[in-house]
Amino acid sequence: MTAPNHSHRARIILAALVLILGAYWAGTRFGSRQPTSVEAVPANALTDVSQHDATLTSDESINVRIYRQASPAVANILTKATEYDFFMDPVPVEGAGSGFVIDPRGYILTNYHVVEGAQSIEVVLGDQSHYPAKFIGADQRNDVALLKIDPNGKHLVALSLGDSGKLQVGQKVLAIGNPFGFQSTLTTGVVSALGRTVQTSQTTFIDEAIQTDAAINRGNSGGPLINTHGEVIGINSAIYTPSGTTAGIGFAIPVNTAKNIANDLMTDGRVHRAFLGVETLPIGGWLSEALDLPVKEGLLVERATKGGPAAAAGIHGGDRIAEAGMRKIAIGGDVITAIDSQKVATQLDVNLALNHKRPGDSVTVTVYRGGKKMDIPVKLGERTSN
Repeated sequence: MTAPNHSHRARIILAALVLILGAYWAGTRFGSRQPTSVEAVPANALTDVSQHDATLTSDESINVRIYRQASPAVANILTKATEYDFFMDPVPVEGAGSGFVIDPRGYILTNYHVVEGAQSIEVVLGDQSHYPAKFIGADQRNDVALLKIDPNGKHLVALSLGDSGKLQVGQKVLAIGNPFGFQSTLTTGVVSALGRTVQTSQTTFIDEAIQTDAAINRGNSGGPLINTHGEVIGINSAIYTPSGTTAGIGFAIPVNTAKNIANDLMTDGRVHRAFLGVETLPIGGWLSEALDLPVKEGLLVERATKGGPAAAAGIHGGDRIAEAGMRKIAIGGDVITAIDSQKVATQLDVNLALNHKRPGDSVTVTVYRGGKKMDIPVKLGERTSN
């Protein structure tokens, strides 16, 4: 009985394999397929443009006009870097993102995270012209970077920068970029919210972020968010994505923030960032009670940088060492609770309070010294490192 059973089982397995292979063949022949190559059609390659335009609605006309004007200035940014695997062997890594020309001399704005760690950068503009790019500088805290290409006498289309301070919720916006490597892609939406604070990593955040429902996906980072006048009002930077793809909530860096950064980098090659000059420790939770501090939230000043703005203004650091768990901390210093009446409880709060300040500006730092509350004026210095 064993041989017939084996023969019967073999026939069943063979029939199942035939059915599976047949289903696979039918699926590959008639089912939906992933594209193997996708390229944008340049706007100037379209024929009978005026005839096509006559059939557009007013809203469609705006979309088409903005795309034609802006797409030549939107860049596909390709990066190459070397990383090391577990065995310390070098592994080449390629990346891609978006950017846009802001000056006919070849200056391009993008996100810092698009070019972070890149050993070589190549820029592909809307007309498919390729250029090697030079990294000019960046403000890592605000995730903004500036690149430079040499146009070799060619006239480059540059996008004009608008005023993000005048935006209103409900305004129409358009995003152009290179999601998943699909170059020159346009999506539309509205400003969904304003004034968000979005932390994108341990060291970076978007202050006064522009929230939009215009579809933004991987590869859109660094591309422009544009209003209906054709002006850039933001740099697309992050998405809220439980599924890994767009969920209708994207965030852009306000262009007013990027303007100041770009101006510093173009004129001086570095960003002028305000500097308070303190090393602090958050005191929320058990630490406040353990140290018998007069407030429940704030930042304990462990050290005031010698010769720095805070020390010069009279802010005190710790004068003795105590053990807290596995680390030693300097205690006895002032506790900062606010900067210009804006409450601070973490280093992110301090960064936000100083983000739009310039070296030489003055701020009022509220501290507790012992049980006494004090307002101390501090003239900010300039941070020399990123």
